[in-house]
Amino acid sequence: MEDGAKLHLKEWLITQIESGKYEGLSWEDEAKSMFRIPWKHAAKKDYKQTEDAALFKAWAVYKGKYKEGKDKADPTMWKTRLRCALNKSTDFQEVPERNQLDITEPYKVYRIQRDNGLARTAGKAKKKGSFPILRLQYYLTESCLCSALEELMREHMYCELTDKKLQNQIPAPFFSPALTISDLRMQVTLLYQGQKVMKVTTSTPDGCFILQGHVPLGNERIYGRCTAQQFSFPSPASVSLPSCMAEAMNRLLCHLERGVLLWVAPDGVFIKRFCQGRVYWSGPMARYTDRPNKLERDKTFKLLDIPTFLTELQSCLQGKGPVPSCEIELCFGEEYPDPNVPKTRKLIMAQVVPLFAVELLQKFNLGETEEKRAMLSSKTEGEMM
Repeated sequence: MEDGAKLHLKEWLITQIESGKYEGLSWEDEAKSMFRIPWKHAAKKDYKQTEDAALFKAWAVYKGKYKEGKDKADPTMWKTRLRCALNKSTDFQEVPERNQLDITEPYKVYRIQRDNGLARTAGKAKKKGSFPILRLQYYLTESCLCSALEELMREHMYCELTDKKLQNQIPAPFFSPALTISDLRMQVTLLYQGQKVMKVTTSTPDGCFILQGHVPLGNERIYGRCTAQQFSFPSPASVSLPSCMAEAMNRLLCHLERGVLLWVAPDGVFIKRFCQGRVYWSGPMARYTDRPNKLERDKTFKLLDIPTFLTELQSCLQGKGPVPSCEIELCFGEEYPDPNVPKTRKLIMAQVVPLFAVELLQKFNLGETEEKRAMLSSKTEGEMM
């Protein structure tokens, strides 16, 4: 970090360009009125953090937002910070027609606005009217918020941008329909009377079966051809249960042979029940919160609508709504939700969350950790259920 007074972004960037320290950061024209800034996405196979995130890291260090050896490295946030600073600054204007984002070494081009005193004053006045967005670590204007979110989601491959003209179209929702979810993984946790017996993450786009035993070979007529993972219910002996409860659980498992099929698609989370045993659920799209929601056999149900989730997330980050929910609960063989019986007394339950939503909420410090969630659950279980 340089000694003396802090430089404005404009002076700092010009210094970095002239230094030649960062590969790809260079002048675009002889008049030095425009410059190229490397813009490789972390999703690319040849992405190297030490090289491709060097400039963004340097800005984070210079601004005191990152301390080597103390803070956790976060290249995506470094890049988002600099992009946000560029977009808010009246000293720069992006030149989209000169951008090259689909080549091996992608870059963006910005024009330096010369003699921008009046604009700077106007910018300062505008900045006073900006507002804090919940627990974000810095202040964002509405337009900057959208571009930061868009960049963040692309960097982590949560979504793929299918309409490049979407950028900066405010206040139109930037999540849908131009964004498509590409991370189709789920985290599935099984609980026997509130005790965790299995926690797994799916790895195929076909989702997973949760069932007793295995999918019968050659039974494509029922299940269709797919590569869905198969997660079998663990034996009740894997946890400490009263003998009467273990016996009841074994009787229930006999009716869950064909189980349920869960999967994430670009527009939502879905389930299809095949087993004879009844299955109930709760979640963002459940009809009731104070009475049971039953899954009919051999019918497909949508448990979470992704466009709705993303729209609610945008509202939340703009301070216009609560944190959207992405957790789905399944209850096998017993009615749920059940106001009269705590969930920890249910024989078999499953918690399902799509990972794209979990990681997106955590990125903006909106997602509770598992420990916090468990602590809250244990404190309020009796009252809520």
